[in-house]
Amino acid sequence: MRRTAIEDEIQRQFGAAARNYLTSPIHARGPDLPVLIEAAGIEGSEEALDLGTAVGHTALALAPLVRRVVGVDLTAEMLAEAARLAARRQVGNLVLVRADVADLPFARASFDLVTSRYSAHHYPAPQEAVQEVARVLRPGGRFILADTIAPDEPALDTFINAVELLRDRSHVRDHTIAQWRAMLAAAGLASDVYYGWDVELEFDEWVARMQTPPDAVAVLRRMLAEAPSAVRSAFHIRGGDRLHFCLKGVIIRAWHAHPR
Repeated sequence: MRRTAIEDEIQRQFGAAARNYLTSPIHARGPDLPVLIEAAGIEGSEEALDLGTAVGHTALALAPLVRRVVGVDLTAEMLAEAARLAARRQVGNLVLVRADVADLPFARASFDLVTSRYSAHHYPAPQEAVQEVARVLRPGGRFILADTIAPDEPALDTFINAVELLRDRSHVRDHTIAQWRAMLAAAGLASDVYYGWDVELEFDEWVARMQTPPDAVAVLRRMLAEAPSAVRSAFHIRGGDRLHFCLKGVIIRAWHAHPR
């Protein structure tokens, strides 16, 4: 398995925070999860792959609907929590694999469905990851990407990525929709935007889930509370001591542009 500095940071950050993701309402439920299932167009015989599966919320939602689902993550502690959660729910068709999304240990055209939910902004090499998706996806299969995104406006893009990185040192980038679709096209995948929503966040829970250091929390609170009016409007920043704000989320659906 290839190792980079950001991958080491991912393992440190998420290894320590793994259990927090079991009860995170955004990850465990979230309004996007049933929409992701809908976008997948599942028939019941699919071999599915969930990238950045973490504690397995998406993979476990897929499991009753498909023949088999493979959950891939880089962090051993996340996979251990996913295995325990699957055992408690008596799910028998989930396989967990520790691997790099940019170097998947699967043969070409192995899966009918590939998903990635709330993980792609951590990918150190997103174009390579998308190329791997195209490689393992069967003709006629679908890739469903659900993630937070950056707005098109450069100032808003800069603000939200700075906030995300300060909160979580394993953050790489919230890409724009146009950037994701360009990466998909470069991998030979056609795409459309299936769904967009506001990811509602409560500040204290958001930083606690990632165990953000207190000094960074103080800076983040000030950045949000004192943001320019255009930023406050774009991310719906509100509240005083109990800050709330929104990230932008999107579900992008992709498939082979020219099935082989």
